[in-house]
Amino acid sequence: MKADQRREMFARLAELNPRPTTELEYSSPYELLVAVALSAQSTDVGVNKATRKLFPVANTPQAMLALGEAGLKRYIATIGLFNTKAANVMAAARRLVDQHGGEVPRDRAALEALPGVGRKTANVVLNTAFGEPTIAVDTHIFRVANRTGLAPGKTVRAVEDKLIKAVPLEYRLDAHHWLILHGRYVCKARKPDCPQCVIRDLCRFRDKTPAT
Repeated sequence: MKADQRREMFARLAELNPRPTTELEYSSPYELLVAVALSAQSTDVGVNKATRKLFPVANTPQAMLALGEAGLKRYIATIGLFNTKAANVMAAARRLVDQHGGEVPRDRAALEALPGVGRKTANVVLNTAFGEPTIAVDTHIFRVANRTGLAPGKTVRAVEDKLIKAVPLEYRLDAHHWLILHGRYVCKARKPDCPQCVIRDLCRFRDKTPAT
């Protein structure tokens, strides 16, 4: 995809949704960190159902430690891999209290050093909680980047690196959310909704679905 096409692509996505944001519900960097950690291989809808009950009880690292791992599991038992996620959330809470004064650090290395936090989670927190122009590549963004020709790559990191270069600077802060929402609701894995796609004419995907 050429530079002018990339700019046009994001201009259209921006016009359609001027203020995109995550569908995870949160009110602080810590709540976002926990929600993103819980969302791995799970739906945002499922995570939100759990955190609506969890966060009124434990929405700080200190409160999470007071709740305890067994207590946490009762709130997130409906979420996939909840045993592992509970252990990681508790370990991360302990490290935040011991090493960061109970605050979520605005630093990639410090975030990635937290138990259960990888590059994708760190990117989401840096972007959504702290306004950094990072792009977290999940399965939706990986698919959109490759299908459209925006930033094709064989690995998640390769796509991320290409996106940072390909996305015009003025759109980089919100690119993560535009791409993930486009992949979730339009450029779907099994049957993309090409007839309703606002960037159909810019997209290089060969097997576009026809209008019914």
